[in-house]
Amino acid sequence: MQTKIKEASIVCGIIGETSVKNVMPELLSGLKKLEYRGYDSAGVAFFDNGKINRVRCKGKIEGLEKLAVTENYESRVAIGHTRWATHGEPTENNAHPHKSPDGKFFIVHNGIIENSDEIKKTLLSAESVFESHTDTEVFAHLLEKYYDGEPVSAIAKAQAVLKGSYAFGILCSDYPQNIFAAASGSPLLAVKSKNGFSITSDSGAINTGTEVYRVCDGEICRLSCDEAEFFDAAGEKISKQSESTVEKDDSFDKAGYEHYMLKEIYEQPTAVKNTVSSLVALGSISLPDVTLDDDFIIEKLQKIIIIACGSAYHTGIVGKHVIESFSGIPCSVEIASEFRYSVPLADENTLAVFVSQSGETADTLASLRLAKRCGAQILSIVNVRNSVIARESENVIFTKAGREIAVATTKAYSAQLVAFYALGILIGRVKGCVSVEQEEKFTAELLRLPEKIQDTLAQLDEEIKNLSKELYTCSDAFFIGRLKDYAIACEGALKLKEVSYINTQSYAAGELKHGTISLIENGTPVFAVAGESKVFSKTLSNICEVEARGARVTVITDNAKQSLVANGRTVIAVPDTLSEFRPSLLVLPLQLLSYYTALLRGCDIDRPKNLAKSVTVE
Repeated sequence: MQTKIKEASIVCGIIGETSVKNVMPELLSGLKKLEYRGYDSAGVAFFDNGKINRVRCKGKIEGLEKLAVTENYESRVAIGHTRWATHGEPTENNAHPHKSPDGKFFIVHNGIIENSDEIKKTLLSAESVFESHTDTEVFAHLLEKYYDGEPVSAIAKAQAVLKGSYAFGILCSDYPQNIFAAASGSPLLAVKSKNGFSITSDSGAINTGTEVYRVCDGEICRLSCDEAEFFDAAGEKISKQSESTVEKDDSFDKAGYEHYMLKEIYEQPTAVKNTVSSLVALGSISLPDVTLDDDFIIEKLQKIIIIACGSAYHTGIVGKHVIESFSGIPCSVEIASEFRYSVPLADENTLAVFVSQSGETADTLASLRLAKRCGAQILSIVNVRNSVIARESENVIFTKAGREIAVATTKAYSAQLVAFYALGILIGRVKGCVSVEQEEKFTAELLRLPEKIQDTLAQLDEEIKNLSKELYTCSDAFFIGRLKDYAIACEGALKLKEVSYINTQSYAAGELKHGTISLIENGTPVFAVAGESKVFSKTLSNICEVEARGARVTVITDNAKQSLVANGRTVIAVPDTLSEFRPSLLVLPLQLLSYYTALLRGCDIDRPKNLAKSVTVE
């Protein structure tokens, strides 16, 4: 049975098309769809009367579009790139495509060539001249070095010396009917449509496709308008079966919203509903892609390690508290970029849980492979069924958030939270810590969460708009909370700094007096998340401490506690729910606050400076 590819993740975006008709309109349209993955600079290379023409510009795709209209570019074979800078500043010279010194090869690249400096010193001539400061240009030089008239052989020899991750789209001037491609560690698809073949790092860039082929690690492909050939890392031809189809993706339609971020905030009820529905059956938790043996959970499981980056890491903090509450099993949370280089205290009695919206996050993937070598049981929470992390995990919880376009995650974050709730309930049930009656109560409330999320957004929208008017001129803000509330404070601070560029910090509320409170001045905005009942009085004391230093405090709590914290303060109250699930509601006003504050500051909300949607390079 074929499956539909929903999404793949990239830092930069690459695309290439061969067709019986002019590909430039669709190529530029595809680049626009990839722009949310990188938007520092952009470029295209295409065959024009038998020769390769290259056009690049600093900034967004609209610059290329204007050039294409002015110059009336036409071609049946072309490659394109939109960049998030890893090596070299975002300038026209550093923009892709890059070319070999003799001009025979033009390439676009997603990933990082980690040994580019070493290659320059050991494999290339000391007289080699480089036009850019990128790692990518090294590969173009290698292609020239190894080329003997056969591009596939040159690509195989060149990629054999590379270290790092890459997905390449390649034009060779001797082969004006073809696009060549290769990949290792970065996603790359070859897609057949009615007019030809395409390559892309994200299926969403292609309108439709009747067949999709995943270019696996080390593989090479050669495309013409009517044929796709595949080769192994040695350049030997291999057969390959298509694995999926691409259907029209409506995610890029803003549906009347000014920004994708706001659209995705309001899509959270649907994202949570779809995720919960996939994890609940007949009133109990059922995880269809999790095959953990009950005996392992009961007799062997001694600890759980949650590994993730960014917002996914913040869901892991919530997950730690929920899993420990439901099961009594010790749980820790690790930053993936740290874990992969630490001494991994994991063994066959460990469950390692990896969280990644894209399923391609480089540090998370490397950490997964490390944990697997240690013998740990692997479980991942991902949003993309065909992603690398999903494929390399024995157990997977698939979230149903759909594609996210805005760089700042919202609906994927909320879907990850409910995945952790479900995992905690299941482990607690198997351990005998959650009774049948309790599970019924928990699952019933999970099923009510989407409606409560929708109500929260509807009730608080105007209130948050007004609050943002007090915040948008500030240069600093602090977020505090305890236990699960601390995780929400971390996420609120990250969201605000991501999209509004206000300097924000998040702290476990009890840590303020150990140094940070010295930064509180008269009028300093402090957002206190106060949903945890058992430490509510402690958080309230911390609120009083910062108020005594002149802070302007806004409290985010639930309806049941609103009257306890009012006392002349600004209070944002969300509907009541079970304590374990309260983070799903408390995070919503902070998402809205980030959006409306950034809007007042005139920021590029969907594409914040220096950021990319998914980090598939280290």
